[in-house]
Amino acid sequence: MGATIVEKIARAHMVEGPARELRPGDMVSLRPRHIMTHDNTSAVISKVRSIGVARIHDPRQPVIALDHDIQNKSPENVEKYTLIRAFCREHGLDFHPAGTGIGHQIIMDRGYALPGRLVVASDSHANTYGAVGALGTPVVRTDAAAIWATGEFWWQIPPTVQVVLEGELRPGVAGKDVILTLCALYGGGQVLNAAVEFAGPGVASLDMAARMTIANMTTEWGALTGWFPVDEHTVAYLKERKVRLEAAGHHRITEAQIWGFAESPPGPDAGAEYAARLTLDLSTVTPFLAGPDTVQKGQPVAEVESEGIPIHKAYLLSCVNGRFEDLAVAAAKLRGKRIADGVSLYIAAASHEIQERAEQAGVWGDLLAAGATPLPPGCGPCIGLGEGLLEPGEVGISATNRNFKGRMGSLDAKVYLASPAVVAASALAGRITDGQVGAGEPATTFERLADGSPTPETVDILPGFPDQVVGRLVFVPRENLNTDGIYGKDYTYRELSAPEMAEVVMANYDPSFAERTVAGDVLVGTRNFGTGSSREQAATALQAKGIALLIAETLSQTYKRNAFNNGLICIECPGLVRSVEAALASELAAGEATIIPGDEVELDFARSVARWRGEEHPFPALGRVPQALIVAGGAEAQVKERLGLGNGAEQGGTKVIAQSD
Repeated sequence: MGATIVEKIARAHMVEGPARELRPGDMVSLRPRHIMTHDNTSAVISKVRSIGVARIHDPRQPVIALDHDIQNKSPENVEKYTLIRAFCREHGLDFHPAGTGIGHQIIMDRGYALPGRLVVASDSHANTYGAVGALGTPVVRTDAAAIWATGEFWWQIPPTVQVVLEGELRPGVAGKDVILTLCALYGGGQVLNAAVEFAGPGVASLDMAARMTIANMTTEWGALTGWFPVDEHTVAYLKERKVRLEAAGHHRITEAQIWGFAESPPGPDAGAEYAARLTLDLSTVTPFLAGPDTVQKGQPVAEVESEGIPIHKAYLLSCVNGRFEDLAVAAAKLRGKRIADGVSLYIAAASHEIQERAEQAGVWGDLLAAGATPLPPGCGPCIGLGEGLLEPGEVGISATNRNFKGRMGSLDAKVYLASPAVVAASALAGRITDGQVGAGEPATTFERLADGSPTPETVDILPGFPDQVVGRLVFVPRENLNTDGIYGKDYTYRELSAPEMAEVVMANYDPSFAERTVAGDVLVGTRNFGTGSSREQAATALQAKGIALLIAETLSQTYKRNAFNNGLICIECPGLVRSVEAALASELAAGEATIIPGDEVELDFARSVARWRGEEHPFPALGRVPQALIVAGGAEAQVKERLGLGNGAEQGGTKVIAQSD
């Protein structure tokens, strides 16, 4: 059996993990080539200082780019930016000040992401780096601190879904239309927590800008990473980048590297095993509109034009569609014309370099002449910061990657997502429009190639990690139970003690949860448990309550990272969850929020199986990497231990049946 490209890149960067071939579910320790942080750098600095880290393990790993709140000139933000700059200067880190551009664009254009490299970011849109054949994936702030301190972080190998692209896009159709179409047609979890590997003859018809757009929004599709093969477009892009970088005095890309990528590009093995295969004929894609207020629902623009949906604000910016090609397409629509009365069009390049290029080509001037309002190169309204936010009752159309309710302004506003061409045309007309290509049904297929069931595996147990854990089963049947339901936003920024956290855990989901559960219980969830924000308290509050461990059919990867990083064991065991659902069907029908049947569930970590009511259900083996993380008491404690700065936290909350010496 061959390896997928994600498994091969992970193996090339692996510090610790199984000696056998890597497979989905394996938890490994990896050393990424780079770790990007942005305005959240200040939080990472606080973490490494609280750990006691005196120096950065490898100063060439971190890349810092200030991009989120750059319009904020308050004394507090100015001071934060000043402290970040000073820290970078002190430790010799690559620093890109506010106004340079969005961090993901900097990673791409400055030669940090190259084919076959592992590059991570403390931001969800690290998937962008897959456009150039790298493995880009997000990490949380604790991971970033661990990488700064030790050079390493833990990662779980995802299943891979192969997306075969056929045909070519018609004129007027963009990469944004492709990914919005995929999010709408297959937004039901088909690629959730998976790696998306693009393939097929249609890839060659997509330029690098389109690939960056599609890879970027595999995040919204639910994937951990999106990867494009290396071809002549990639090589041409790297050659152009090399020239520009050398002109600026940087030598991050060499001629030998480019030659190597051209002659022997990284790719999957011929016998790679995929979880699923999806095909899409690019020639059947039409301009697409997502929303309002969700990426998972949408329709061709041509199907909504007759509704005459008025807009108040239009946005052409962000890490997904702030590139020169995006600005040029919009300028072509608007050249010599004016946007509609009552409409504001906000534009921002993804980087200062892109804005300069747009200015030199006349593109920027055309947009300004049409009435666009320029913003500095950064995230801005996409993340709900700075000028141009939506007011109550307003409708926005945006070439950004997210339209979550309230993200870009008022909760009482509506946001649609579309390509730069559709955004420009809509700004011109004052309503959502641009169905010139016409509507049509995308030609696509989806096939499951593997059932995703884990394989039982016997593993050695480290001293301090339990062979087995037994606890009373507590079932929460809500799919997509989000972090606000687990630990409400009203408590997130309050410093509550552990007992206080235990009293309010799950309060937004089930107010009776805290009263009905006891220390040692095993919590069982369903699908996509822990989705939503990256708040760590959604994991630590369960620890405070004494929950022994968490089992779900699938877990939000950000939630899983926060759980293990804080010493809470969580596993994915689809067979057990389905068995529980079947056995408790009457309680489910009655609509109970928390179901406690009264019996216990047993986790056998040595054999990688869960036992309940006489049945065994396998789960991915927890090898040395996750065991060591739990024994240490979480990521920060593990870093302290490795650097000789202190001992790991004590284990608690589990009923240990047998434990290794």
